[in-house]
Amino acid sequence: MIKTIVVEDNQYMLQHFINLLESDGRFNIIGAFADAFEAEKACKNAGVDLVLMDVQTNHNHSGVAAGARIRKNSKAKVVVVTSLIDPDVLAAAKKGGADSLWYKDHGDSELVDVIIRTLDGENIFPDAAPNVELKNMFSNDISPRQIQILHCFVRGMTYDEISAQIGISKNGVRWNLDQIVEKGGFSNKHELLAAVIENKLIVTTLKDNVSEE
Repeated sequence: MIKTIVVEDNQYMLQHFINLLESDGRFNIIGAFADAFEAEKACKNAGVDLVLMDVQTNHNHSGVAAGARIRKNSKAKVVVVTSLIDPDVLAAAKKGGADSLWYKDHGDSELVDVIIRTLDGENIFPDAAPNVELKNMFSNDISPRQIQILHCFVRGMTYDEISAQIGISKNGVRWNLDQIVEKGGFSNKHELLAAVIENKLIVTTLKDNVSEE
């Protein structure tokens, strides 16, 4: 049996994943957590084979950060399953935060297939985050540079601060934001920000370790 820990802060989804794996017959659920950092502690002594990991867990603890440490300190495979479409999440998972990543809306049978292939030694990642509709545009219509700007803007940074961090002029920051507002048919930048946060295109609240609290 595959000794498995499931991490998911939504109780409905947590039970769904437990039921899915238990019904398969190959998995032994030895732990279920709403907090990625609590799951990380449990992996130290439990002889875990698999961690099915959410990204944004209780207290905004990052499942990707916890996954990286689990992979470093144990033999467990980490499969991240998320609804967050922020490209930074996928990039962080590919850089060591997970053995594989899959999106929650891609179906249960595909998820089980990804898990088994990961346990067999494969690393499975989508080529890109899902393309979602944002009013009159799609997320793929926003350039990587504009995603960087939005990340900063959501954090409350000023145009001057964004300019210094991204390495473009203050007018360039303003122009890029205005372009997204116009292309998407948003009334203003505040409506744009509400849309990218609601659709989980931008995530800025994840905490990598307890010391950040």
